[in-house]
Amino acid sequence: MKIIKTTLDSVDENIINEAINVLADGGIVLYPTDTVYGLGANIFDKGAVRRVFDIKQRNLLKPLSILVSNVDSIDLVAKVSLSQKEIINSYLPGPYTFILQKKPIVPRAVTSGSNHVGVRVPDNEIACRLAGIFPITTTSANLSDEDVLSNPSEILTQLGRDVDLVIDVGELKSNHPSKIIDLSMRNPKIIRK
Repeated sequence: MKIIKTTLDSVDENIINEAINVLADGGIVLYPTDTVYGLGANIFDKGAVRRVFDIKQRNLLKPLSILVSNVDSIDLVAKVSLSQKEIINSYLPGPYTFILQKKPIVPRAVTSGSNHVGVRVPDNEIACRLAGIFPITTTSANLSDEDVLSNPSEILTQLGRDVDLVIDVGELKSNHPSKIIDLSMRNPKIIRK
């Protein structure tokens, strides 16, 4: 495991490239978002996705969300109507995950066989740049049903240090995951506040 210390203010191209290489090789990256630290894996690498479930000790029937680099990229992984796009554009980038109907390109391993997928575009340049070549998983970096921590060293202690690369920007101001809004139904529904 490699830990790279940096800041949210200066996004180092070398760090981004190194992290993308780790993800492309099936590795897991612990990275900051605008809410909490996340665990990232290339969504197209089934083994890497499975590792995220294993690291979190997460039930395989609970789907993972996807992080894409920008709002326009949501169309790559989900079917988005004009009315859904209007809602999404008013909230993203930001601390929200939107549930949408997935496109066939999204692997079943990510969505646990569901026809829907949670999609995020955080207000965090590091996170968005990591998804610049392919979408990545985005799930809070904690053991399932345990506290969500905001300090990388505490997170690694809780997880058992089973990640390949850590982008450490220090303690985040938040320890609350993103709000989840289900747009897959006629009337939007808040799933997690």
